[in-house]
Amino acid sequence: MMENGQRIRILDGSEANLRLLAEALASGNLVAIPTETVYGLAANALDEAACRRIFSVKGRPLIDPLIVHVTGPAHAEKLAFLNDMAVLLMEKFWPGPLTIVLKKRPHVPDLLSAGLPTVALRCPRHPLTRRLLQISGLALAAPSANRFGYVSPTRVEHVVAGLGERIDYVLNGGPCDIGLESTILGLADPEKPVLFRPGAISREVLSVALGRPVALPMPRETDAAPADAPGMLKRHYSPNTRVTLFDHGANLAFPASVGKKAAIVYFTRPSYETDVAGPAVFWLSESGRGEEAARNVFDLLRRLDGMGYEGIFIEKAPEGGIGDAINDRLTRAAAR
Repeated sequence: MMENGQRIRILDGSEANLRLLAEALASGNLVAIPTETVYGLAANALDEAACRRIFSVKGRPLIDPLIVHVTGPAHAEKLAFLNDMAVLLMEKFWPGPLTIVLKKRPHVPDLLSAGLPTVALRCPRHPLTRRLLQISGLALAAPSANRFGYVSPTRVEHVVAGLGERIDYVLNGGPCDIGLESTILGLADPEKPVLFRPGAISREVLSVALGRPVALPMPRETDAAPADAPGMLKRHYSPNTRVTLFDHGANLAFPASVGKKAAIVYFTRPSYETDVAGPAVFWLSESGRGEEAARNVFDLLRRLDGMGYEGIFIEKAPEGGIGDAINDRLTRAAAR
């Protein structure tokens, strides 16, 4: 048990602990798990009552589907109808940060897909979660392990801060390597691949792998309707402090009233001295590398959110590749 009223137990990845967590999941409990993208809040995907607890603990609306984590293509085939395009991508990118949306098999609960006839599947590459999947023999539904709408967790302390009084276990796998949620590709119709959410595996890379263009989804008219995939709601990944974006490379002029009440986040460390009387200055990457910026964006947003600023101004990433994923998360974090 933890102090300050928190009941969560932080466990390392010993074989004994993994077996304990496998038993907890089989009994309908929730476990926060590490992946290479962000920490997830896991339940047995075929236990509808356990999955409903995910929605309750997170405060997540039932219109937002869950991603189901599996050990590989053979496991995925027990839950969805695979097609040649899906198998090609699974063989190329799994285990890894690619989620594929496919037509689900009848025994998969509709709760996982907001009542739609599909299911989102991913094979994570974090070694502890892969071992937990193997030991448990379960498919694990696991959205990000945080209160719905808030910044996703990339460290175990983020999970404890957000859900420490609401769940029993978190598996400590260290900081997440990528730091942004997985790419989500719709392949229910293999002739019409759709990029529902950008991630570390870019639209361009997927188009090359498939040998055909990957479309973007139609804009959502309302957040009241079921989403085709997780992470598509307009406002998401949001700190409590107001976020304002500015274009990559733009010169940002602050009104005098902002002063020290605001934080400014550049994509790359500025090469010039900043005015100490102006806003506090931060950056996502020392060298301008997209992968480094992606790994830091959620962690930095969480830190700044607890520092008393009245506003956070963030420079967008360069377009293309993982920059598109960073900008997607920032745009949703800034939405009001």
